[in-house]
Amino acid sequence: MQEKENLLKKIPHVDKLIKHELIADSGFYRHEITEAVRDVLTDIRETLKSGKAESVPKDEEIALKATYLASMRAQKNLRRVVNGTGVILHSNLGRACVSQKAASAAHDAAMFYSTLEYDTKKGERGSRTAQVEKLLCDITKAKSALVVNNNAAAVLLALTAVASGGNIIVSRGELVEIGGAFRVPDIIEQCGSKLIAVGTTNKTRLSDFESAVNEDTKAILKVHTSNFKVVGFTSAVSVKELAGLGKSKDIPIIEDIGSGALVDVRRYGIQDEPLAEESLKDGADVVTFSGDKLLGGPQCGIILGNKKLIDVMKKHPLYRALRCDKMTIAALEATLRVYLDPRAAEQEIPVLKMLSAKEGELKERATKLCAEVENDGGKAGVIETKSVAGGGAVPGLTLKSYAVMPMGDLSADALEKKLRSLEVPIIGRIEDDKFLLDVRTMFEDDFEYIAGEIAKHD
Repeated sequence: MQEKENLLKKIPHVDKLIKHELIADSGFYRHEITEAVRDVLTDIRETLKSGKAESVPKDEEIALKATYLASMRAQKNLRRVVNGTGVILHSNLGRACVSQKAASAAHDAAMFYSTLEYDTKKGERGSRTAQVEKLLCDITKAKSALVVNNNAAAVLLALTAVASGGNIIVSRGELVEIGGAFRVPDIIEQCGSKLIAVGTTNKTRLSDFESAVNEDTKAILKVHTSNFKVVGFTSAVSVKELAGLGKSKDIPIIEDIGSGALVDVRRYGIQDEPLAEESLKDGADVVTFSGDKLLGGPQCGIILGNKKLIDVMKKHPLYRALRCDKMTIAALEATLRVYLDPRAAEQEIPVLKMLSAKEGELKERATKLCAEVENDGGKAGVIETKSVAGGGAVPGLTLKSYAVMPMGDLSADALEKKLRSLEVPIIGRIEDDKFLLDVRTMFEDDFEYIAGEIAKHD
């Protein structure tokens, strides 16, 4: 008993350990490292009391344990990962990666004062979104534009400002759940409007809309079913047909196109995604879509179309609650500037670069990464696989790709767990008991890190 008490007395005080060189130079905030030291000392105390240890660790060992514990606790919950899943717009991994120019613009907006709402020419207050609105109009030929914090907000604002208190007609086949239990009927109810569903799940005709129009009709809503497909015996009413009806009855046509392609993505094999410019040409009065999907920008919701209607939205009290912050605006402006040069956009915007990557290029990249793994002492092979767009865009579409398959002793499950537990997690997918890292969604700048970790855990 006396021996245990003597050992417990040898446990160093917190104040002494805080001054240890390893801790003093660790770079942690004082409260973080102090808490870690106390917890390590508590563990040592309990171990000695239980008889599981016969000596007190040296100060250096305690300091090392404390700094490791502090580093684990200080690890950011939101941090970068390596996306080897092959899902380009991975909702769980943050959807679109923005371009370097967009990231730099957001960084500058965050770090320094900016011209967010200041007109340098006039020396007075200016508009925070005037420049991005102009760029959007230049790119899509829209008459007017507005930006809010996400596409759900864009739909909510558009319907509230235009159709509150009236009826909104929607095809039953388009009463979708956007995500996170955010459903079109719920949005319409929140807007203070009444939903008038027409047609059936698989077939809706123009005559269904015509029959539903009455003096209480405030809008017709068309929703792109971007996250599922109905195939077989189906029919839907086009925007062009609805626009004719809307014009004859003086009813605005609002279309939510979801993923928001600003360039013709059909050349990448994506056939069913509506283009913003084409929707406007077909007669939609208002078009809404996301900024962080096929557009490849920051999270935001974009509204294009009729100036009179968008002016009503800009004056609506809800707009202020839904407007974007300065970092989003800066990143979006930098992204849109590139779109004025489509060839540059394909090279600079990660989403477009990933979508447009050729099979030969992808195989070459996979071979390169595989060689780096082997140079680091690991084993890996190249395997043909399939990528997807993700983010609720183009369901059913697959893109031929190539992946690196580690071939060490660890099982696919064990390796997957180890790699996603890293400080910079490496996220892949398991197919047929094989762990795969699809090179389409990985950046070559990360190859050295990826190869080293695969070899280390192989």
